[in-house]
Amino acid sequence: MKRRPVICTPASGSSLGLLIRQVRDGIWAVLEKELAQTGHDLTFSQFITIKKLADGMASVTDLARVAEVHPGAMTRLLDRLEARGLVVRQADPGDRRALHIHLTDAGVGIWKDIQQCGERVLERATAGMTEAESSELMRLLEQARDNLTSEID
Repeated sequence: MKRRPVICTPASGSSLGLLIRQVRDGIWAVLEKELAQTGHDLTFSQFITIKKLADGMASVTDLARVAEVHPGAMTRLLDRLEARGLVVRQADPGDRRALHIHLTDAGVGIWKDIQQCGERVLERATAGMTEAESSELMRLLEQARDNLTSEID
């Protein structure tokens, strides 16, 4: 038997989508403020790009997807990071059209610093929650994401 979705109307008048958007916008704003206070002139999209590259090389398409920007905008973002010496683009030896993007040593260094900014913002977002509540929040949001992603595929 397929479960029917439970529709709740919170007393505050917020819908689930609006509430998630407000949390996302709040995280972005607080992270950019945190980055600025620690001397890093980075946008949220630049932070996410550096975070993704800290896990290894990536393509422009992969980075655009994770940063939620158009590939053309990602190219301009990478131009700015490259001008600052944080990333380098290298041609794929197997495909002349493809580029591999890597963090430079300076990029790895900045990641070690800004990663702490991200952790502080997460701590601020989950302040007042127990570890179990914070874990449950993440689990529920991942479930909602996965439920919706399966509808798109």
